[in-house]
Amino acid sequence: MPSSVIKSYVYDPEKSILYITFLSGLTYAYKSVPADVANMLKAAGSKGRYFHHFIRGKFSYKKLRSNGNKNSDA
Repeated sequence: MPSSVIKSYVYDPEKSILYITFLSGLTYAYKSVPADVANMLKAAGSKGRYFHHFIRGKFSYKKLRSNGNKNSDA
């Protein structure tokens, strides 16, 4: 099911970072995200609802460039 807010996401299990790109084009890196939280996002029927309830405000994050460049200081 497509999300009304999330365009795509990638989880880096070695660093426990969840990269989420929103429909706005902005990408955020959420730090210290456990694998089970990332896996539940994948399984969620509503990605946006899951994000708002279990990720947003629960993990520190860094805003990346809109092109998804993980090395950005933006």
